[in-house]
Amino acid sequence: MKRLIVGVLALAGVAVAACFSDRGSGPVVGAAECRVPVTVIDSLHYIVAIRDFAFHPDTLHVPTGATVTWINCETPPQEPHTTTSDTTGIWSSTDLNPGDRFSHTFATPGTYPYHCIPHQAFMRGEIVVP
Repeated sequence: MKRLIVGVLALAGVAVAACFSDRGSGPVVGAAECRVPVTVIDSLHYIVAIRDFAFHPDTLHVPTGATVTWINCETPPQEPHTTTSDTTGIWSSTDLNPGDRFSHTFATPGTYPYHCIPHQAFMRGEIVVP
């Protein structure tokens, strides 16, 4: 059991390192953060995976001051996605190709619905900051 726990923690550490390390200009397909179901990195850093034309998780509760990073985990060649606040001007990513990521820090409590611009009819999510 101890070996299993150590293995899981080591794998999670790889995901965290991959999420915050610098990359070259091209996407890294199959990166650790797309294979490991890690949503909470620590108390102020969270991940939302973009996979199968959906945000995972689609609703995320984070504390004030937390940073959320969206990562496009689609397999190329897939059209890009965005993460865009339903309220204009709060945040809007550029096109995120497979392997790309975008981060936003939530400094103010509130409920923040968002969508993917090209797929807004069905690709929606929400960040809740109490």
